[in-house]
Amino acid sequence: MTVKFGVLGAGRIGQVHARAVSSVDGAKLVAIADPVDAAAISVQSAYGCDIRTIDEIAASDDIDAVVICTPTDTHADLIEQFAKAGKAVFCEKPVDLSIDRVKACLKTVEAAKGTLMVGFQRRFDPDFRALKAEIDKGIIGKVEMVTLTSRDPGAPPIDYIKRSGGIFRDMTIHDFDVARWMLGEEVETVMAAASNLVDPEIGKAGDYDSVNVILTTASGRQCTITNSRRATYGYDQRIEVHGSKGSVAAENHRKANIIVANENGYTRPPLLDFFMTRYIAAYAAEIASFVAALQNGTTPETSGLDGLRSLILADAALASATEGRVVKVSEFE
Repeated sequence: MTVKFGVLGAGRIGQVHARAVSSVDGAKLVAIADPVDAAAISVQSAYGCDIRTIDEIAASDDIDAVVICTPTDTHADLIEQFAKAGKAVFCEKPVDLSIDRVKACLKTVEAAKGTLMVGFQRRFDPDFRALKAEIDKGIIGKVEMVTLTSRDPGAPPIDYIKRSGGIFRDMTIHDFDVARWMLGEEVETVMAAASNLVDPEIGKAGDYDSVNVILTTASGRQCTITNSRRATYGYDQRIEVHGSKGSVAAENHRKANIIVANENGYTRPPLLDFFMTRYIAAYAAEIASFVAALQNGTTPETSGLDGLRSLILADAALASATEGRVVKVSEFE
């Protein structure tokens, strides 16, 4: 069974997903929708798909599933529209910036007997999956501490920040999903510290640019997350998991995996520039996982509930940072 896709949104992430769908066995990109003609035409030219409106895609008999890559404030409404139309839905994170709205959306999907996958591509990164496989084999014993480092090479535009819901909902939310995955237990408490060290305009927009978070489970397992909107040396993405019998780590990706030694010492190529190149394999792998779930009638690996749980952690972290206290996750459930 070939799963026929429509992609909603032909911006930066929409083009990433159009490429991913076109590269996956068992998937076919049938249509793209975007109000900006030039963006839609660029995808059409690259992959030979139709250009249709969102409503036309919803009504199309030759579309089985959609990938939602539109602005965040449209996600929940589109998820509901397409679930009711009988289409499987893959939606970029977050489902919405409101926990209550996400809960209502998930109920609508359930009532429609729909399928929803939320885009947390880091779970599908080959290195991170290999790391998780070692954990699951018991190589490092019982997980005790997880350390996640995620630093962007530069801050996004202020207009984007104002619409994003803030760093915890926009950036750290990926780390919250990875943390839950690596810890193997749900988080019970959240403690966060946040500052403006990169750009004062980010603070004026009501957001932070430098944050640290400590997550703790009921058994005492911990995860430390460090995020920054500035890493002058490239896109910094690292994981270390420490256990009772050892540790396992995933290092940064570079433009080439070589080391040069000469009179200047040891040098290595720079890190990759940003998420589009760092996670290119992960984007294809998550679409392949979605296709497999549809073909096999199983629940997608990153479901709507995973999206909700990560948003809850984001809101708990924001409360902790602004109120200066340890926050119980149950306060937001």
